[in-house]
Amino acid sequence: MSEIVLQRRLGLAQATAINMTDMVGIGPFITLPMVIGMMNGPYFLYAWLAGAVLSVVDAMVWSELGAAFPKAGGSYNFLKEAYGKNGAGKLMSFLFVWQTMIQAPLVIASAAIGFAKYFSYLIPLSTLNSKIVSGLLVILIIVLLYRKIEAIGKISMLLWSGVIVTMLWIIGGGIAHGNFLSPIKHLNDGLTLNYAFVTALGFASVKTVYSFLGYYNVCHLGGEIKNPSKNIPRSMFISIAGITVLYLMMNISVASVIPWQIAKGSEFVVSIFIEQIAGSTSAKIATCLILWVAFASVFSATLGYSRIPYAAATDGAFFKVFARLHPTKKFPHISLLVLGSIAFIFSLLFKLSDVINAILAMRILIQFIGQAIGLLLLRRTRDKRDFPYKMPLFPWPVYIAMLMWLGILLSTGCKMIISGMIVIFTGIILYFIKARINKEWPFQLKENNLIQL
Repeated sequence: MSEIVLQRRLGLAQATAINMTDMVGIGPFITLPMVIGMMNGPYFLYAWLAGAVLSVVDAMVWSELGAAFPKAGGSYNFLKEAYGKNGAGKLMSFLFVWQTMIQAPLVIASAAIGFAKYFSYLIPLSTLNSKIVSGLLVILIIVLLYRKIEAIGKISMLLWSGVIVTMLWIIGGGIAHGNFLSPIKHLNDGLTLNYAFVTALGFASVKTVYSFLGYYNVCHLGGEIKNPSKNIPRSMFISIAGITVLYLMMNISVASVIPWQIAKGSEFVVSIFIEQIAGSTSAKIATCLILWVAFASVFSATLGYSRIPYAAATDGAFFKVFARLHPTKKFPHISLLVLGSIAFIFSLLFKLSDVINAILAMRILIQFIGQAIGLLLLRRTRDKRDFPYKMPLFPWPVYIAMLMWLGILLSTGCKMIISGMIVIFTGIILYFIKARINKEWPFQLKENNLIQL
């Protein structure tokens, strides 16, 4: 049903722009000092490399699944196919949608909160005013997304142009005014490969991985991508490669002008960096561009997530109201409005640091590790020709991705792990209540056995 109604109007360039705008966002600007502080040394770049490595190996999993099942909803379809449409796949896909209704608004809210936080560099904001700004940003995003997908593709390209201008200015500033190669030359100063370093790398990687999240956004829009078997994998790897280069060069650029000992304590380190090399007026302009980037990220993330409840609802696995498309613009407007409303509330309630850890802790077991195991199951039961994209060195990248995700999960802390497990167990209870009422798996199986007896 989703493929009949949704139209494939997004090409490789637009899909890549949507991915990259989702990935950049406010993340690298607010997490840069956090990462330096956690690593507490010039070797903080290793945390960004760790985030890039995890993104690449995990993107191989997403590429195989996205190219094989190019439908709206991404992981919802992957989990259903992997664990059985009429079996445990019903539970796994339900759990993913259940988590999405909580973690997707958290992702949107995190970008909105980060936007308001960085906005205070221009105009100091009280706690109340900061919440008002973040809430209004979510509302504006919903208004902009309330239109046809081809119009959204054009908006994404415009927003992405602002992302590129911002990153190139920061990188160019470091090259022109700083000792650009100095952070690389001193990368290993004071580095000791011990338990403390590994622990610090784990905690810092939580922040860098958060900044890389979004490389898979194209999979959620699978039903609207042209030539999906090729463009879905290509857009992910192009996005990761481009963002890795931009992140590393941005960090090196900033560290070449502002010593890491000072940078780790600055909330507005990039704005201060521009201020030092070009003056206060340029710093304000750069801050406006950073806010543009944050806005673009919220736009892209909200777009992708709004397709997940829609996909589940059209499949009969979620509330029917989410399956409604706008009568003339043909997009899932109910899903967009509900997720946006929850994100608006979250943007008023939570702090940024808590939101970042919660986002990862909530998603890792079901979405990232769950679908990695699912791919292993699919490759055993399906014909290889069902997978247009095949990762090199299979299955080793899958195992590496799962191990790295487990490490990230442990680094989020016991509180967040417990919170994530509570969400999962609550979802399991809700699913079995729903399955019992609707006589779905596993209750349908039991009733059929009783009839046969």
